[in-house]
Amino acid sequence: MKKIGIDARLYSQTGVGTYLRNLIHELSLCSAEDIIFYLYILPSDENKLPNLPPNFIVKEAPFLWHSFDEQSAFLRILNQEGLDLMHFTYFGYPVLYKRKFIATVHDLTPLLFKTGKASTKNPFIYGMKHFFFKFILRSQIEKAASIITPTETVKNQVVRMYGSHLKDKIIPLYEGIGYELTHTKENESLKSHYQRQFFIYVGNFYPHKNVTRLIKAFAGIKSDCQLILIGPKDYFAATIQQYIKQFRMEGRIIIVDDATTSDLVFFYKHARALIHPSLSEGFGLPVVEAAYFGLPIIASDIPVFQELLKGKYSSFDPHNATDIRKKITSFISHSFKTDYRSILAQYSFKTMAQQTLSLYQKALESNVKT
Repeated sequence: MKKIGIDARLYSQTGVGTYLRNLIHELSLCSAEDIIFYLYILPSDENKLPNLPPNFIVKEAPFLWHSFDEQSAFLRILNQEGLDLMHFTYFGYPVLYKRKFIATVHDLTPLLFKTGKASTKNPFIYGMKHFFFKFILRSQIEKAASIITPTETVKNQVVRMYGSHLKDKIIPLYEGIGYELTHTKENESLKSHYQRQFFIYVGNFYPHKNVTRLIKAFAGIKSDCQLILIGPKDYFAATIQQYIKQFRMEGRIIIVDDATTSDLVFFYKHARALIHPSLSEGFGLPVVEAAYFGLPIIASDIPVFQELLKGKYSSFDPHNATDIRKKITSFISHSFKTDYRSILAQYSFKTMAQQTLSLYQKALESNVKT
């Protein structure tokens, strides 16, 4: 029996958490009796895991990412396990880990948008953490046996930033629509709360998500439509709330924090369109989820969205609030519907998990040959 470890410490987070929950769910349905999977999770996530087959062993790893404990205590545990292969699923990993591993690099946004605005720490501490982040990420990319990226766009970014010698070991694997979303009914009780027509934004409120510029653009639109911002309740959401007040948009722009999956299904089904103004994405799950529900998409003209949607959306310059406003206004006057079925087939967490398992098996075979 071969032993494969999966770093699942971000299981409950947005973004990477969605990736992890679907990867683990789909791997548990694959036929891999000759492999024992070790899942390293935070203690608070143990009761959130689905029922798993006997070849999945859950290990507590109470070590936060980007921490000293990650570099010391987590390293010690991994060394004790004697794994045949480890899968690091996020930027952080113990740099002194010497055994074979593969890594998922979801995006390079922290490098492409180094402003300090996405941190609540003082500039000196932020600068130190960013320095070590860059060092650890470069180490991870150089030492990994294989690198998984969610898109060709991210693969190209990694090659441009770290060198063409990495090209052959970077494998783009598209993600998909999560099983939680496809197996959940909408929260119909929300119909009484949202009787006006509305647009939605789904995601975090980090600066590179560009939500402040969306608010500025929407504030200039003469319409009774609402804008619903769906994301986590945190420091950045509080900043966004202040921005809404600044433009006196409290009645038209509403933050829905920590929406349930059932809530999210309702919003996808009943919105007029998804608006996604991000400056940078690795994949962009909300645009794929919106396409699944047949929801029109108005989004940034950035390479990753062009790759995912094949141009089947209304695009705007994300740096230009006037252009954002024009595209939303045009949609209000001349709304469109797009058939996304031709592109949705390539987005599947099941396929992604099967391809990931094939990468695991290939790495294990190379261990035998050497």
